[in-house]
Amino acid sequence: MSEPLMVGAVAYTPNVVTIWEGFRDYFAGRPAELDFVLFSNYGRQVDALLDGTIDIAWNTNLAWVRTTLQTDGACRALAMRDTDTVFRTLFVSRKGSGLSDLDSLRGRRLALGSRDSAQAAILPVQYLRQGGLDRDVELVRLNSDVGKHGDTGRSELDALRMVVDEKADAAAIGINTWEAIGRDELMPGAFEAFWTSPAYSHCNFTALPRLGDDRATPWVEQLLAMDWDNPAHRPILELEGLKRWVCPNSTATRPCSRRCGSRRSPHGGRSPTGARPRGAPRRGGRRHHRHGCARRRLRSRVRRRVVRANRQRAGRGAR
Repeated sequence: MSEPLMVGAVAYTPNVVTIWEGFRDYFAGRPAELDFVLFSNYGRQVDALLDGTIDIAWNTNLAWVRTTLQTDGACRALAMRDTDTVFRTLFVSRKGSGLSDLDSLRGRRLALGSRDSAQAAILPVQYLRQGGLDRDVELVRLNSDVGKHGDTGRSELDALRMVVDEKADAAAIGINTWEAIGRDELMPGAFEAFWTSPAYSHCNFTALPRLGDDRATPWVEQLLAMDWDNPAHRPILELEGLKRWVCPNSTATRPCSRRCGSRRSPHGGRSPTGARPRGAPRRGGRRHHRHGCARRRLRSRVRRRVVRANRQRAGRGAR
């Protein structure tokens, strides 16, 4: 039997260890075994994929764009979650705010998440530009978890808090955060989504051409064979936020690619993804970090913040 495939993932929450130990157990004794390496950030994970330390990287859409840029497109997506193929950005406001569509944001304040979050910052700005609103909407940036690509959801919760506190008229959040707060289940009547983006892709397993089909195909087949109805598989799938693994939808990565890959920064030739053009020298001290979403933690965090905000508002009313 060949050596296990080395898969890289970013440790954005303690659950990541449980998830990947579960994956390792699932693949054990099968034709394509795996082991895993955890990284503190996506930049180092992408570098590890490029230099051959790992065979496969569990990447965000932003990390995928960076890999594409640095390999001149010589990379491929092996698989993704069913939830990754229909990811969306929502613009959310307080109930009864009068906001009804993208154009109604004109002259208003929009709270954005961390600047490296595709769903809560990068793509929302692109959507405003496409709607001719990029100069007519005041952007309130909340870089509270920079380096995590928005995975923790922290900056999106901070953006919602700005709306609750009436310091912003609307917030840009990912559909995972919207579903994690339970829509009206946690905060009945507090928020409403008044605009939803087209679907785009989020995460995928990324590999380079050096991983041949003789090794990649059995691994992908085993991954796709995970079954939601199998009690041994479900805990891993639940923690990772999916019901089934699917083949990648490459066309849905284009919105992020257009927004992130078409612009180069004058500072060292980097794009907003932090990508270094192929052949450009490395710059020391530059760190790239990672992202993620844990629904239970999001729910408890939102609950605490909303309760605190309501108490503060009630206290002001009493005075």
